[in-house]
Amino acid sequence: MRGWDDLYPLPMLPSWVPGAAAGIVSLHLIQKLLFPYFWADLRYLLKVLMYGLRVERYRLQGRIVTILDKFVKLAEKQPHKPFLIYEGKVHTYRDVDRRSNKVAQVFLHRGALKKGDTVALLMGNEPDFIHVWFGLAKLGCVVAFLNFNVRSRSLLHCVSSCEPKILIVGADLLGTLEDILPNLQKDISVWIMTEDSTFPSVHTLLDKIEAASEDPVPVNQRSANNLKSSVLYIFTSGTTGLPKAAVISQMQVLKGAAGLWAFGATAEDIIYITLPLYHSAASLLGIGGCIELGATCVLKKKFSASQFWSDCKKYNVTVIQYIGELCRYLCSQPVVSG
Repeated sequence: MRGWDDLYPLPMLPSWVPGAAAGIVSLHLIQKLLFPYFWADLRYLLKVLMYGLRVERYRLQGRIVTILDKFVKLAEKQPHKPFLIYEGKVHTYRDVDRRSNKVAQVFLHRGALKKGDTVALLMGNEPDFIHVWFGLAKLGCVVAFLNFNVRSRSLLHCVSSCEPKILIVGADLLGTLEDILPNLQKDISVWIMTEDSTFPSVHTLLDKIEAASEDPVPVNQRSANNLKSSVLYIFTSGTTGLPKAAVISQMQVLKGAAGLWAFGATAEDIIYITLPLYHSAASLLGIGGCIELGATCVLKKKFSASQFWSDCKKYNVTVIQYIGELCRYLCSQPVVSG
């Protein structure tokens, strides 16, 4: 009686198959042991590569889409979604878009600025920092972020090195302005974020913003010629000499804004920013990253280790930013129950 195996003999595997299988299993075990994050890293690199290829394709096609363009589109697409939360107050995408329009209208109607002019911004973390930044960007201006911790000679050096047509100063930094005003170049027009001024020849901005139209300015005012065009100056801290301005292009803004997305953040995330907005980590990766995602940002006036976790709980924060020693300060905080 012939068996089933005699009638239908099993095919013989080539001699190399068992060895190859053993090798694959061994490689898998070695990868798990020595390179446990290999596949996650590979997915991240592929994601970044695809983003870069998409931006390059836009460039080759002549389609220049800046972060500001993306923000304006989001203000139309999701006008009521919170963009900024500051000291408990919610500023929606539409709110920020309209107030930045007001800033742009102030300078547009006064003929104070033209496309390509540089404006220096000396302000702390507050919504109007972003309103002024976006408003000036809508006029096609280059904005220089000044470090408000820098004083006297170093600050004057920063202002003169970027050759601004206008200097805008926050209401809480009028003392700093008073120190440098006597030595400030006479051809720089100074504006302060208040409704009245005791400084001679200094313009007030807050009252004019409140009275301005919130209509958008013509799109050609902000349109970029190419992604290599300068859009920001961000200064070094000056630890090894006088601060130096890093020239930030439209392309570099796009790359920085893609950081949160590349690391897996989504539009549903709430990002907590405690770093100063004059720093690229807060402005490009933080604010720019929120725009790239279409997410919400909780903005803090300044970093507070004692309030950090309670703020995260209060605002349902899902993503935090840190640099340097920030995490060490947080880990040193006493454990609080509840």
